[in-house]
Amino acid sequence: MLESLFYIPVGLVLLYYGAEGLVTGASRLALGLGVSALSVGLTVVAFGTSAPELFVSLHAALSGMEDVALGNVVGSNICNIALILGLGAVLRPVEINARLIKWDMPVLIVASSWMLYALVDKGIGRVEGAICFLGLVAYLAFNLWEARREAEPVQEVIKGVSPASGASPGRNLLYIVLGLAGLTLGASWFVRGAIVVAEIAGLSPAFIGLTIVAVGTSLPELAVTVLAARRGQGDIAVGNIVGSNIFNIFGIVGITAMVQPLERGGVLWQDLAMMAAVTVALVPLLLFGPHLTRRRGVLLLGSYFAYLAWRISIA
Repeated sequence: MLESLFYIPVGLVLLYYGAEGLVTGASRLALGLGVSALSVGLTVVAFGTSAPELFVSLHAALSGMEDVALGNVVGSNICNIALILGLGAVLRPVEINARLIKWDMPVLIVASSWMLYALVDKGIGRVEGAICFLGLVAYLAFNLWEARREAEPVQEVIKGVSPASGASPGRNLLYIVLGLAGLTLGASWFVRGAIVVAEIAGLSPAFIGLTIVAVGTSLPELAVTVLAARRGQGDIAVGNIVGSNIFNIFGIVGITAMVQPLERGGVLWQDLAMMAAVTVALVPLLLFGPHLTRRRGVLLLGSYFAYLAWRISIA
């Protein structure tokens, strides 16, 4: 028990410095390569901050805890939008890139709809997992094409910008790698401590996956989004959340189900409905005005705490 309490604060410290390194390295690398911060946020940062979810879900599935594996993904997607993006907007209104509405949000809605359809028979098999993984490959291919297409106009903008970063690409990559390592290790330690505490309290595996583990593995997204929002890097803040949720479904569910088929178990349809609701609700919140305002952030936060209160009441 005492060891678990040690893991929690140390994990939080690693998460903070990991986020600092990742945001710094990714934003400087985007500027140096002429790739927009949104593309970096949707891929490098988003997939990097989702690494803890992948490791936790694989470990849980192979350990026979499918409730934790699937609940981790569902809970993380709810947490990313309602809690993390809401908190980021409350701290500082986040600027919205039109590409998110046109391309990436539809991909996230399709991914979420596919997951709900796949769970009609109460499980996700290897074939359905392979389809998810192919969706991830297609999404990555699109982002690669988009990054190449946007490179020239972005470079034109960069010509008038002083190279304030001053760091070499190698150093920026080192920041990213060290940041990802800190985020992954920090999330792992935090979750390890939190799970022990939750089990001592007698909570169910599904509840642990949907709440404790989901929030714990989403801490990298929280750290990156809050830091990026405070720095005014809205593209990384929002791109990180949208990209992470896409990766959670196509990547984590896909890879985990191919290794070990997943059962819905204690993950309720109400949990899946909440995931779908906050995903769809994000579209009008992003459409009305060029910023995700503090008032909209408060609405997102309120929806998360209402869901959490309901989940605790039936635990």
